[in-house]
Order: sequence, then structure tokens, then C-alpha cells
Amino acid sequence: MSKLSASAVKIVHRSSPVLSRAAISLTPAAVSRLRELLDKEPSACAIRIGVKTKGCNGLTYTMDYAAEKAKFDEEVVHEEVKVLIDSKAQLSLLGTEMDFVETPLAAEFVFMNPNIAGTCGCGESFNLKPDMNKDETSATDR
Repeated sequence: MSKLSASAVKIVHRSSPVLSRAAISLTPAAVSRLRELLDKEPSACAIRIGVKTKGCNGLTYTMDYAAEKAKFDEEVVHEEVKVLIDSKAQLSLLGTEMDFVETPLAAEFVFMNPNIAGTCGCGESFNLKPDMNKDETSATDR
């Protein structure tokens, strides 16, 4: 199964959380693009979102096709599009809104995350607010 391009993800700082019952909310543009991606990869049942240590500011988002739900993944279904949130990313993504933005020069997923303290200059890596760093560290140690 192929990986989704990491360069198609941009981080945007949002000061207040998006109120939603789901761990992450999806805009109509994100749902549409995710549906297109899943239609092109028949072996995938969902898109898995995670975080990993990378970049000049600490963490970056990952997006991969998923053939099945892992034991501790959080499942979010919106308009029949399934997104799985990796267990190590759940606390850092809580309250995030995922969008898909197209401009004449770029097309990318944008994460508006209230848990971010700062981003790097290019917007591809981020660090978490101090109280979130404790939770993220303990989650990655599991």
C-alpha cells in the first residue's frame, strides 16, 4: 500500500478548539479529497493520521492509507469517509479541524490545531503547548 505525500500537509495554529464530538472534524473540502484518495486505493478502508518526530520544530503529521483499524486507533467517520487517528496522536489532535485547500501553486491538507504552541517557518512541523507535551511524551512511550 502506498504512502500519502507528507509535503501535502500544512499546520495552522488555531487558538480556540473546534467544538465537536469527534476527535477531529473534517471540512467538506477535506471529506471530498479524502474520498477521492480512498477511491484510488481500493485496498484501503481509511486514512490513518498520526504524528512523528521530524522537522525543525519537533513534530509533523503523517497520513497513510489503512487497510484495517489498529487496536487503539480512534475512528472518525464523516459522510462515509473513515479517518483513523493513531493512538500516539490522539491527544495532540484533539479539537483539530482538517481542511483541504487548493491554490494556483499548491494543494494541501491543512490542520487547524488548538494544541499547537508554535510552528516552523515553512509550516510543516510544530510543537505542542507545554501541558500537551507531557501527554504526548507518555503516549509515545507506550
